[in-house]
Amino acid sequence: MRQLSVFIPVESHDCPYLPDRQANSQYIDPRAELSGQDLSELSRLGFRRSGRLVYRPACNNCSECRSIRLVLGEWSPSRNLKRLLRRAHHWELSVQPPNDGDEYYALYERYINERHADGDMFPPSRATFREFLTEHYGNTRFLCARYQGELIGVLAFDQFDDGLSAMYCFYAPELDSHSVGTVMICRLNQLATGLNLPYNYLGYLVDGCRKMEYKRRFRPLETIKSGHWQSLD
Repeated sequence: MRQLSVFIPVESHDCPYLPDRQANSQYIDPRAELSGQDLSELSRLGFRRSGRLVYRPACNNCSECRSIRLVLGEWSPSRNLKRLLRRAHHWELSVQPPNDGDEYYALYERYINERHADGDMFPPSRATFREFLTEHYGNTRFLCARYQGELIGVLAFDQFDDGLSAMYCFYAPELDSHSVGTVMICRLNQLATGLNLPYNYLGYLVDGCRKMEYKRRFRPLETIKSGHWQSLD
């Protein structure tokens, strides 16, 4: 791929995944205009996107964050996942451009207030919503779920030349017992398969971080080892 400038902040910050640890990241120059090919290549190198920031962990003395992707040609829903999909069979799904309208923001605001009031995205704001989810490089879409016309879940995802990438999901907090995020990833898997794309990039898996454990429900997973994608197992 073409050469891109990478920056690493001098000062670290509190790790969002593991307590009592400091973290740092590499950032692609935010002034760079990245093409779809650039983003695909960076994804294969373990980079993720947050708004217009493209980054990957670069922590001193810690390598717990592992980039993972699901091999869709070998994936089939487990019995538990099939049960979740049956419970959600009446949801109406559509793929939409990123949207910061009132309906979308209201759902995001409720989700952050009720599910992540202790996180770094609290308190929610329109500016944060736009910066995080609707500023992008042209390859981002929303997978939207509705029930009886009401918006109940949104999964923001990116499309690369070899797969889709689940970026962030927010949903109606009262549906927490329905494992909305997990169901939406299953649907994204099916969408990628329909597009003949071999992978769903699921971000980072962090041992010891409970909120990341749901990703282990999807198999087989690959991770980057010594610069190459290999079986996680």
